Amino acid sequence: MDNFIVSARKYRPATFETVVGQQHITNTLKNAIKNNQLAQAFLFCGPRGVGKTTCARILAKTINCTDLQPNGEACGQCASCKAFENGNSFNVHELDAASNNSVDDIRSLIEQVRIPPQAARYKVYIIDEVHMLSQAAFNAFLKTLEEPPHYAIFILATTEKHKILPTILSRCQIFDFNRIRVEDMANHLASIAGKENISYEPDGLHIIAQKADGGLRDALSMFDQIVSFSGGKVTYRSVIDNLNILDYDYYFNITGSLLGEDTAKALLFFDEILSRGFDGAHFIAGLSEHFRNLLVGKDQSTLKLLEVSEGIKTKYLQQSQQASVSFLLSAMNIANQCDISYKLSKNQRLQVELALLKMCHLPSVFNLATMPLTVTSAADGGLKKKPDTSAPVAVNGTPASAAPVSMVSEAPPVYNTTKPQTPPAPASAPVKESPVAEKPRVSLMPSTLTPSLTGEVKTKEQVQEEEDPYLKGDDNEDFTIEAFLKCWDEFAVKAKNEGKKNLATIFVANKPKMLKPYIFEILVGTMVQEASFRDERPNMLNYLRSELKNYSIEVHARVDEHQVVRKPYTAPEKFQHMLTRNPQLMELKTRFNLDFD
Repeated sequence: MDNFIVSARKYRPATFETVVGQQHITNTLKNAIKNNQLAQAFLFCGPRGVGKTTCARILAKTINCTDLQPNGEACGQCASCKAFENGNSFNVHELDAASNNSVDDIRSLIEQVRIPPQAARYKVYIIDEVHMLSQAAFNAFLKTLEEPPHYAIFILATTEKHKILPTILSRCQIFDFNRIRVEDMANHLASIAGKENISYEPDGLHIIAQKADGGLRDALSMFDQIVSFSGGKVTYRSVIDNLNILDYDYYFNITGSLLGEDTAKALLFFDEILSRGFDGAHFIAGLSEHFRNLLVGKDQSTLKLLEVSEGIKTKYLQQSQQASVSFLLSAMNIANQCDISYKLSKNQRLQVELALLKMCHLPSVFNLATMPLTVTSAADGGLKKKPDTSAPVAVNGTPASAAPVSMVSEAPPVYNTTKPQTPPAPASAPVKESPVAEKPRVSLMPSTLTPSLTGEVKTKEQVQEEEDPYLKGDDNEDFTIEAFLKCWDEFAVKAKNEGKKNLATIFVANKPKMLKPYIFEILVGTMVQEASFRDERPNMLNYLRSELKNYSIEVHARVDEHQVVRKPYTAPEKFQHMLTRNPQLMELKTRFNLDFD
């Protein structure tokens, strides 16, 4: 009985052409070999199982091949290629830095570098997991890596590039390996299944590729496991049972229940999922991904973002036509909030069930939000709402379609039907008595309306006008500087009578100067005075403009830096101040060895 070899080793790529999903790197390396432009050191970095060590071995074999092919690949027949494939090549050395990470190991490597290659052009050193080297080992390796012999080439591989010293990175050509796409991995698994005479379903291979998360080695390990589990038949059902993956059908059925507002069915589906041993957090994360795929499937241009098989993609396209974009976005938001608060909740099952109940009522909320708001006239000319056609209003008159889901769920306001009341209406549009009331539509532009506590809806222009503290006017009469200063002094007296003594001091001590017609400037001594003046500026300008009948008057404050003189406070500061007036004090201090208290 032959020894079993796992697929990850048995079908390990031996040439650049057979490397899966890293064409940008393999093409670069082949061109460098053909043009004889090889760097002295390479750094291959990326996640696990994407081909870093494999590409390093292929590169080491190819550069020493004596019969290089025109496409840049090794021949596989020469003595160098045969020795490499048999594992007895004296010119290729592999070092596992995870277990050989000391300074002594690097020193031994440096001693080997001094020996030239035997019957080959290059001597290649592959150092795997190089980020595991110690700080001292990195420092000992720096000089050799920067100036190696002409026949030495170093290939470093790591999964954690950020742990490598910048001085090492600057001496290497860096190649970043990508995660392998789901489609590429599924095709590679299909080719292996064909070679091994294993029957398979494309949906099952896609599930394996998705579960591998970009790592081909993980995908091949799961493939071997499922082949052993299913007896040589890789089906969709055997994959999800063996890998403990929640079936797509659960998500499709639950989404159908949510769209149909069938709360009982949705809760029963969730109970069945829990009874199969799946965690609620796993389910809510998968449901969010399902909603995302439905949203992606609504547009033809984004279909390529669906990393699923063709059969599952067809189901997504069918269900995406039934769900609106508003429903999907709101449901994703609810699922995301549930995922965030799940771990902190004491009753985690209730968290998921509450999220499902909210999603179930989303269609009715959106339907009510699009209904017109119909009003009828009362006997006394007032307005009252029809109870059968009332549209939901969220908060303070804001339309429900513009409010978030948490606000829409609140109860709509109800007018008292025993005594007709008149809802507040804008003053610019009074309601006229009419035997037949008109049917106004609910406005869908909340950005132009502002609710108030009294229920009155104000426009953006009205709010801005209320916030403007300056008086408005068209008067622009001329005045003399004497008249301006007189009004200035009157306002200073007014400020003093109101108890604003600090402000009155500013107005009395500093007289404004005219810079331009109707433009004045006042100098203040400190930033505190400038701030006080800025706070009182609206009242001051309103007073001057109304008294002088000129609404073009502007007064600005500026801190006079020359007036800001810091008085000496401490003993050394006082001494320095006295020293500027009498330099002989320093000689007196030195002669009598005086010091400050």
